[in-house]
Amino acid sequence: MKQVAYTPTAAKALKRHANRAEAIRAKVKQYAADPASLAANVKTLQGVEAKRLRVGDFRVIFTETATTVTVLEIGPRGGIYD
Repeated sequence: MKQVAYTPTAAKALKRHANRAEAIRAKVKQYAADPASLAANVKTLQGVEAKRLRVGDFRVIFTETATTVTVLEIGPRGGIYD
């Protein structure tokens, strides 16, 4: 299982969207434990070295190494890519 780290920006977004924070954390943890289980909800972003995880109407932008998943940003589908 990979470790999960949140940037200050991502942690602030979790506080701002507290009603969905638990579901988002659970999906990130599930991906860290078994990436294949959420393969349909993960896509590599173009132009940057990051991926996105779909959690309902929210998107989690993250990078990963062999041992760590680093969550960069969390936000609603419409505004996360700006």
